[in-house]
Amino acid sequence: MYTGVGGSSSTVRRLAAAGVAVLIATVALAGCSTPGRTPVTDQIVLAEGQGLGDFNPMLGYAQLGVSPVFDGLLIPAADDDDRVPDLVPALARSRPERVAPRTWRVPLKTGVTFSDGTAFDAADVVATYRAVVDPRVASEIATDFAPIVAVEADGPGAVTVRMNTDADPSPYLLMGVVPSERVEDAPAAEWALNTEPVGTGAYRLESLDPDQAGLVAREDYWGKRPTVQRIVYTHVPDDNTRAQRVAAGEIDGANLPPRLAASLEGRDGIDVVTVKSADWRGISLPSTNPFTADPAARLAMNLGVDRQAVVDDVLTGDGEPASTPIASVYGPDVYDEEAQFDFDPEGAEDALDAAGWRPGADGIRVRGADRASFPLLYNAQDTLRRDLAVAFAASMKRIGVEVLTRGTSWDDIDSELSTAAVLLGGGATPYAIDSQVHDTLHTRVANSSRYANPGDLTAPGLDALLDEARASAPGPENDQRYQRIQQVYAAAPSYVFLAFLHHTYASRGDGWRHDAPILEPHSHGVTWGPWWNVPSWQPVS
Repeated sequence: MYTGVGGSSSTVRRLAAAGVAVLIATVALAGCSTPGRTPVTDQIVLAEGQGLGDFNPMLGYAQLGVSPVFDGLLIPAADDDDRVPDLVPALARSRPERVAPRTWRVPLKTGVTFSDGTAFDAADVVATYRAVVDPRVASEIATDFAPIVAVEADGPGAVTVRMNTDADPSPYLLMGVVPSERVEDAPAAEWALNTEPVGTGAYRLESLDPDQAGLVAREDYWGKRPTVQRIVYTHVPDDNTRAQRVAAGEIDGANLPPRLAASLEGRDGIDVVTVKSADWRGISLPSTNPFTADPAARLAMNLGVDRQAVVDDVLTGDGEPASTPIASVYGPDVYDEEAQFDFDPEGAEDALDAAGWRPGADGIRVRGADRASFPLLYNAQDTLRRDLAVAFAASMKRIGVEVLTRGTSWDDIDSELSTAAVLLGGGATPYAIDSQVHDTLHTRVANSSRYANPGDLTAPGLDALLDEARASAPGPENDQRYQRIQQVYAAAPSYVFLAFLHHTYASRGDGWRHDAPILEPHSHGVTWGPWWNVPSWQPVS
């Protein structure tokens, strides 16, 4: 599954989007009347591009409280995808209450049980939040919880959250809670929970094979049992194959790159759904390459790429240009229009000329013995990243920069993160601007994710601004800090951000109602989109 996806109870989900259960013909149930398939009314079959397994919040699964299996203390809630969602109670009985400076109390719901029959209480919350930052667990999302100093039990029915910032802790309280008995003193990659998840959600894992996972609605669920009784995920890593299987009626839905999704528009029984996100795609740049290590070269590359053309041509319009990790969805008080890069190829050439990078005999710029050339790696199974890499390389060639694109495996990419440029995606935790921006732009720290600023580049003064912003309470003063962060970054960029994606899905519908999709993070897959809230689905009467 895509990491960072999680879930919540049907009761909470109805509260989270009260009044927005809408009839959307994009809901895909296996009851579709498709030749060769037996109609059923209580099962969904969905194609997942990522490998199955790793159902462990320590590995990022259910990090944002959206999963059929796990619940967080809070859950995102919105009427649509046009704004950053509210964060409302899920396992919490109410929102966090400030009881002292940087200290918050969260009361917990009673009568909640895990899928193994054990009762949920404060000990489970404490164990979950201690584990995610425990070096022995080696969670790659540990730095996302850096603002939390401690989570402590206040009796069995509440927890106290102590922060090292003045900010509301709500964005950090979405992660799926695991039973304290299932926490292991070992790296998360080795936990039994990865393939035997135990959560408080409406579904439990019934079966898991390399190419298929089956979830069933819990008979002992503490909330209202959902109408859809079974969810089947089938592993289909190839984008084209997923599209073909949707077209053939073999599966009920899949996430697809925009161009492939658009190719299914107008097909009988198929609907294409587009959902806004804070999910960016961009180029990380290595500090070990003489060209990409030059701040003037990085600025020139940002001026030399036509982001609107990337959105129009590669994303078929399903996205918006990105110059920084801060999207326009954060609103005009935060998003700085003036800090966005205009397409200025002449300015890019002038910047390179001034920095001593002059065209060589073959048109590629050189400075002394150094050549304006670098490798750009992308995941070979991701056709969208391939297309973005090719488009970026074409833009760079026009200003005399050689970009050598290469599709490969994530294992190979991981071994070359510090020496090659990489087509990365980000925006895993977008429901607070602090978490959306900090790790992406800050220089690396001891427990940084491997994909957090892998080039370890920065602009003068940017780290201090990022730290100050994260330590401060939300409000107009902090909004101004984030505008300043964008301005400082734009003067000396460390990446080439390209676009914020609109996630695209293809599905077969047969007249069910469900909650409207919400603004999505980087992690999407088929636990988001039309299927982010399966317990909300009800047949049209």
